[in-house]
Amino acid sequence: MKLGNWFIYSFVALVFVLQLFANDSDEVEKRDKIVTLAKKYLGTSYKWGSIDPDVGFDCSGFVYKVMLESEVEVPRVSRSYKDFGDSVSKEEAQKGDVIVFTGSDYSDKTIGHVGIIISEKGEEITFIHASSAKTRAGVVINKLSSLNYSKRFVDIRRVL
Repeated sequence: MKLGNWFIYSFVALVFVLQLFANDSDEVEKRDKIVTLAKKYLGTSYKWGSIDPDVGFDCSGFVYKVMLESEVEVPRVSRSYKDFGDSVSKEEAQKGDVIVFTGSDYSDKTIGHVGIIISEKGEEITFIHASSAKTRAGVVINKLSSLNYSKRFVDIRRVL
């Protein structure tokens, strides 16, 4: 191989590698932004069918609003997450992924609840969501390991 060709191939490879790092950096920044925006709504009340923080959120309205503010296009209703984005394992879950659950009746496997993962990859899965629980309604943070949510877990969807 001639020296000139080697230089061209090396330059192209370097540009490719730099682009990969730039994309990773952009994704981390977007994930951080999603978590920051989601946490600003902590304590917002629960209101079925709403995406308005002044009125309250339902679970999918909360996810939709946060993602909209983060310039990420997602479905408005929880059941639409069944096939939206890519499914990832619990071990691969990271902040900014959407966590999907059944409704309050875990024996009915129909999707009825969603939230946003706020924990780092490899940490215990923690998520923020708009809960309709009578004892703690509104935007709250929970762990997947809690009995209520571990029974209702369906999937984790990568939407970025």
